[in-house]
Amino acid sequence: MEFEKKKRYDMQDLLNIMEILRSPEGCPWDRAQTHKSVRANFIEETYEAIEAIDTEDRPLLLEELGDVLLQVVLHSQIEKEAGGFTFEDVVDGVAQKLVLRHPHVFGDVYAGNEEEALKSWDAAKKASKDQKTVTEVLNSVSRALPALIRSEKVQKKASKAGFDWPDAQGALEKVQEELAEVREAAALGNQEDSMEEVGDLLFASVNVARFMHVEPEEALTRSCDKFIRRFEKVEKMAQAKGICMETASLEELDALWDLVKAEEKRER
Repeated sequence: MEFEKKKRYDMQDLLNIMEILRSPEGCPWDRAQTHKSVRANFIEETYEAIEAIDTEDRPLLLEELGDVLLQVVLHSQIEKEAGGFTFEDVVDGVAQKLVLRHPHVFGDVYAGNEEEALKSWDAAKKASKDQKTVTEVLNSVSRALPALIRSEKVQKKASKAGFDWPDAQGALEKVQEELAEVREAAALGNQEDSMEEVGDLLFASVNVARFMHVEPEEALTRSCDKFIRRFEKVEKMAQAKGICMETASLEELDALWDLVKAEEKRER
């Protein structure tokens, strides 16, 4: 197949490349893909871009943003072939949305700070989606989001409607209440109740994080990383002391864990 190779490609070149890949003369794998078959790829590429942001790795971010864009181009080409929308429609749609939801920039609404700008955005978004109740706003938060992120977004939207604690104390007391209910469900051994009460505890914990201006997803990610880091130190310490972790008592392992924690505090 004839194709002009360049030192630098532009957006139109990328669209042409994808069209070629999906053509009968193109790549069998690319031709076989559907929206659903590459759904997981889209999620994976997005998270890899997030990792590049978190690690402040600019070259990696450049690469991963390209991979995210590739997903957009692929899905757009699939729709174009099916007689649906095109990449140009996607571009037009997001441009129209940006203009519509920034009346404080492209209209006659005034916003002198971030808070006023966000209020303007939310009002324009609610009007554009014809959302008449707060419940409709809450239901608009995607169920495909990670649960911690979805919980935080739902709580923030409910807070704007006045449904919120006056301060963090109420949220903290709610965590204690939910923890007591988790203990009760565990004692009774009812799996369905346990599922519900653990969910309520996590939801309440997200509320505390929101009051403390902490992103729960990031906080839990850091805790996972910390656990792995400490576990590695415990494992090495156990090996050095000739302790088999598989057969050691909980008390022995907990003592090693406390030593690791104490060591980390001294290093701070």
